[in-house]
Amino acid sequence: MDYVSALLPPVVMAIFFTALVVTIVKSQGGPNKAKEDAIVDAAVARAQAAKQAGRDD
Repeated sequence: MDYVSALLPPVVMAIFFTALVVTIVKSQGGPNKAKEDAIVDAAVARAQAAKQAGRDD
């Protein structure tokens, strides 16, 4: 039974990691992609505007 206790943690971690990767892949794109892209575009535009305003001063 020592081999079961030795193999259980890596197997559980592998299953968890696989589930995590599947969840990440499934959440990419879809209906939220446009909203996420808009948020990133707004943040980049805000950063560029702040950088430009800093140069003008």
